[in-house]
Amino acid sequence: MSKTDTKGIITYANDIFLELAGITEAQAIGAPHSVIRHPDMPRAVFKLLWDTLLEGNEIFAYVLNMSVTGDHYWVFAHVTPTFTVDGGITGFHSNRRVPEKAALEVVKPLYASLKAIEDQASDRASGLQASFTAVLELLRDKGMSYDEFVFSLTR
Repeated sequence: MSKTDTKGIITYANDIFLELAGITEAQAIGAPHSVIRHPDMPRAVFKLLWDTLLEGNEIFAYVLNMSVTGDHYWVFAHVTPTFTVDGGITGFHSNRRVPEKAALEVVKPLYASLKAIEDQASDRASGLQASFTAVLELLRDKGMSYDEFVFSLTR
C-alpha cells in the first residue's frame, strides 16, 4: 500500500511496498511513485489511470512494477483519490494484491502490444496518443469500461 500527493510523490509506503520495491522508507518518502515503474509498462495505462483519478474516480488496473534491483512483479492495483471535506483531491491511495494468473495471460500480450505501439511512433507524444486510442477502441469494441474489462478477466 502506498499514498501519494496529487503529483505522484510518495507520502506513505507500507513495509510490503518497501520490501517489493527494494527501498527504505527514507528513500521512498518524497520520491516519485514512478521509481517502481517498469519500462515495459505502457504509458497509455497510466494515462487512463491518471485521467480517471483526476476526475475523482477510483480505478482498478494491472500494473507491472520494478524493484531497484531490476526484478519485476505484477500487481492488481486499486487506486482511489483522497478527498478534502469540500471535495478537492489531496492525493491518492493505492492498495495492491497478487493478480490472478488467468488475467495476466490476457494482460501481458495486451500491454506488450500497447507498448509496441508507443515504441513504434516517431515521438513519445504520438506514441502515447496512438496507444491510448488503441485502449479506447478495445473498450468500445467490448462495450465495457476499463474497470469492467479488468474484472471480466477473472470471471
